[in-house]
Amino acid sequence: MSQSSIKDTIDALVNELNQHTYNYYVLAMPTIGDYEFDKKLEELSRLEKEYPEFADPNSPTLRVGGDITKNFVTVKHKWPMLSLGNTYNEQDLRDFDERIKKSIGDHFEYVCELKFDGLSISLSYEDNKLVRAVTRGDGTKGDDVTANVKTINNIPHHLKAAHAPALFEVRGEIFMHRAAFEKLNKEREELGEISYANPRNFASGTVKMQDPKEVAKRPLDAFFYSLNTEKEHFKTHSESLQALKDWGFHVSSHTRSSKTIEEVLEFIKYWELERFNLGYDIDGIVIKVNSYTQQQELGYTVKSPRWAISYKYKAEEVETILEKVSYQVGRTGAVTPVANLKPVLLAGTTVKRATLHNANEIERLDLHEGDSVFVEKGGEIIPKIINVNLDKRKEGAQPIVYLSDCPECGTPLIRKEGEVAFYCPNDEACPPQIVGKIQHFISRKAMNIDGLGDETIASFYQRGLVKHISDLYTLRDRADELKNIERFGEKSIDNMLKGIELSKQMPFEKVLFGLGIRYVGETVARKLAAGTKNIDQLSKATAEELVAINEIGQRIAESIIEYFGKAEHLEQISLLKSYGLQLETEDITITLESDKLTGKTFVISGVFELHSREELKGMIESNGGKIVSSISAKLNYLLAGDNMGPSKLEKAQKLNVPLLSENELLEMLK
Repeated sequence: MSQSSIKDTIDALVNELNQHTYNYYVLAMPTIGDYEFDKKLEELSRLEKEYPEFADPNSPTLRVGGDITKNFVTVKHKWPMLSLGNTYNEQDLRDFDERIKKSIGDHFEYVCELKFDGLSISLSYEDNKLVRAVTRGDGTKGDDVTANVKTINNIPHHLKAAHAPALFEVRGEIFMHRAAFEKLNKEREELGEISYANPRNFASGTVKMQDPKEVAKRPLDAFFYSLNTEKEHFKTHSESLQALKDWGFHVSSHTRSSKTIEEVLEFIKYWELERFNLGYDIDGIVIKVNSYTQQQELGYTVKSPRWAISYKYKAEEVETILEKVSYQVGRTGAVTPVANLKPVLLAGTTVKRATLHNANEIERLDLHEGDSVFVEKGGEIIPKIINVNLDKRKEGAQPIVYLSDCPECGTPLIRKEGEVAFYCPNDEACPPQIVGKIQHFISRKAMNIDGLGDETIASFYQRGLVKHISDLYTLRDRADELKNIERFGEKSIDNMLKGIELSKQMPFEKVLFGLGIRYVGETVARKLAAGTKNIDQLSKATAEELVAINEIGQRIAESIIEYFGKAEHLEQISLLKSYGLQLETEDITITLESDKLTGKTFVISGVFELHSREELKGMIESNGGKIVSSISAKLNYLLAGDNMGPSKLEKAQKLNVPLLSENELLEMLK
């Protein structure tokens, strides 16, 4: 290779790895597997050693984590969060063991731990109180996500630890259990949002959210595996893990001390298959020298400790035959392609289907009928096709062409600009959309109708009892028909009818969420209900008026306008209104404590230390002030907390709107 081509290769690898790092750490949406990434990193490292004159001073080989996001305060780590050297083979572990022996002799032991596939976090405690939670970031500084992390149930805010150091940091991994991931991802898909590939991405994306209340709704968990203190309090890593358990931290019980590298290899081999029986994802095993004194003697490289290494499992893959591609229609009309495979054993289970996500994925893989495909089940819950064995492609095999019409009702599919999914617009006559919409309406988070379930709704639809949401409120007049349904007794009918009647008392925001408007989830429905007050105002609102409501973007606004632009939907709203459902927000009478803020308008943004946003809103309104949703030149104050949206801050500064802190507001109200 010429000098110029070597430099070009190094530069290309740097750019590619930087992009993958950004996708992984910042966007929480990786586009490459760990193994491929590590191999590219190894190649870059090799070239940099051979040709140091072309090495980039900011090379990915010198970095620990990813970029810092721009949405949080950046905090410097008191103790750097270094990464571990990775290996995928036994010989590297034996070489690691030999290096340890050459440095400190034969008298030592290892601690083997599961390598959790989540988001690394560092918690700082002072006088037994949690004061800060910071992400890994670039290893020297990370994002302050304290408000979000405090919503995770098993992370202690206060310790009852008499012998804990006055100041210490504990490191761990935030993750999401597979069952929770599947449930939440399904809800995301139903809203027409892009689904997360795996629980690690979902956990990472959740921790980086701007609203702690939304974080609290997602069931995150955390394991802790490392303690940092200014003075040595324990002789071994094992002792510190036991102390963390005693102090109330969630520490994995799957940890083992090993005297030899053979015992380490046994542990690795055991968990290679057993990991699939866990309720959460691990992607390898971490091996550490147990003695702190020996750790200090072994020391560190630029980016990792010499006394620890991680063994990473390759994602298991198998080869099988693509028999056909079928299509599923969701509640919102989104059409998802599914690969139907010749059954094959993978990661301990028989796999018959694999996700294809969307039309772009079919095109990327260049799938043809009868292709021999490689299927992987790594961090992903649902197996996915990663590649095609072109050597086995049959001559004359036809390419898979994404269907143009809905497989359920025959309506031509549409795909909007900027979206990846095709969807069926025939929401009032497409069977799976109708059934899914009614099932969504009765669900716990929407109208919460007792006595009705998904199977019952499907049965009612097949019998012609319900074809629209409004038909639920006519079932009382069809009691005789209900009695003819097998295993649907008088008591069941009575409970169901009572549940339907009680649902008329559900607030406007629940009805609005239950309508199943695309992109209108629980939070958006609540914001819309508060911002428009009733269904009539909402149905007539312009895009500009909708976007002015806090946290409502252009895409949501367009979806709402499109929904209310259909006569069938307006007819349903009219029927629901006639049946007595709550389609307006109740006005809350505010008793004024004073008139100190009369005539003043406020926008509240960010997270606050002493009070919640709702409490601050109540304080302002009870003292005569008015809360508005958007920033304008007429605004009197922007009440600014931590993690405030940068666009709001920028707009307020541009319009010279005064910024007010929580303490300054409290001073005004004294």
